[in-house]
Amino acid sequence: MHGSSPALARLGTEAAALLRIGGPLVAAQVAQMAMGFFDTVMMGRVGPVELAAVAIGAGLWHTLFLLATGILMALSPSVAQLRGAGQIDQIAPLVRQSLWLAALLGAACFFALRHLEPLLAKLGIEPAIIPITGDYLRALSWGMFPIFIFMSFRLFSEGIARTRPILGVILPGLIINIVANYALIFGHWGFPQLGALGCGAATALSMWLVLVAMLGFLFADQGYRRYNLFQHWDWPDWRRLQPLLALGLPIGIGLFLETGVFAAVALLLGTLGAVAAAAHQIALNVAGMTFMIPLGLSMATTVRVGYAIGRDDPAAARFSGLTGIGLSGLFMAAMAVLIFLAHHSIAAFYTDHTPVIVVAGGLLQLAALFQISDGLQVGALGALRGLKDTRLPMLIVLVAYWLIAFPLGWLLGIHWGFGPAGPWIGLIAGLSVAAVLLNFRFRQLSARLAQQSLSRSDKV
Repeated sequence: MHGSSPALARLGTEAAALLRIGGPLVAAQVAQMAMGFFDTVMMGRVGPVELAAVAIGAGLWHTLFLLATGILMALSPSVAQLRGAGQIDQIAPLVRQSLWLAALLGAACFFALRHLEPLLAKLGIEPAIIPITGDYLRALSWGMFPIFIFMSFRLFSEGIARTRPILGVILPGLIINIVANYALIFGHWGFPQLGALGCGAATALSMWLVLVAMLGFLFADQGYRRYNLFQHWDWPDWRRLQPLLALGLPIGIGLFLETGVFAAVALLLGTLGAVAAAAHQIALNVAGMTFMIPLGLSMATTVRVGYAIGRDDPAAARFSGLTGIGLSGLFMAAMAVLIFLAHHSIAAFYTDHTPVIVVAGGLLQLAALFQISDGLQVGALGALRGLKDTRLPMLIVLVAYWLIAFPLGWLLGIHWGFGPAGPWIGLIAGLSVAAVLLNFRFRQLSARLAQQSLSRSDKV
């Protein structure tokens, strides 16, 4: 009994550290989701065509955003490892290089969002929707440069385990977004009524605001100033950029593959009729909200694992990783029980349309089944990023989602007539495979690194 108390105390200390870093990140992720929620609610008041236009536009820009953000996500484990190694003077040059990468990605996304209308036409989108989506995306494109510069600063802040300021800038961004939406979509307080164009402009405005607010923290807060981020001007340096790209590209591609499979499932369900599509949207929204908790914990796990690796303590990195994965799985187990028991009430909260409630209730029961797998896979991904292991995880994601989840979902839902449940059974299978393989990879790799460290110390 006495032997277990130090282990429990260590577990409690590690869990508290993860929650201290992860708590603000969870809240920040929820706030970002809330922006999309308020966009949807307000555009719904304008009309169905405008709402559809913004929904399509949001899906397109979020996909680009995740791909680009994934590339930048190499920064947080890199900073965490440098901090753990005590190489504080190396952090600022790395951040300055990531800013060049962020500016390049911002310019690429700016250009892409302004030229997507021909693609929409080729995808067979209803002609009345296309110009409205184009207006929304062109207005929103002005926020691409600031949002990626902000993401670089945010990932630096995560890497040094300072996450409260991130929440401190995203919450005002959410408020500005809501207020600007109200003014520009509906034409209040003397502003013109711009509809979808106003929605895009409000989002771009909030992106500029979060960058300005983050810069305020970086210049005013002593905790940031000691890193001397703005002491020098650095031109792009391929020697520093290349490792960031090598680490970040697989993360970006992995996020793109994951987002893509959920978008593909939505298209599959769209072929099964409006009730199936609406029910899928409800189940997906619920799953998306619960996912924010393990996602925030996963980001914190990356930082804790990276810091321990920088300190040359792979055993501590393994412990941090397993604790983060365990917390993610534990939370999602609780969510699984809640969703399974309350599936009908949750569906009825979203709509009073009985056929949609029935189908959504069934899908929510399936969503409950993949909660634990979802928590375990995102926790393992965060732990592996802390070890700077991103290529094999990308391949695992590719296999799990595109060689298992989507083909199985298509076979069950379309070919074998399982209906809306088919694609969700495919998702359960894919997420479960991802969870098993990613956790096996972390356990194997972290054990090997700990053993190598032990061998080195024995030789010394």
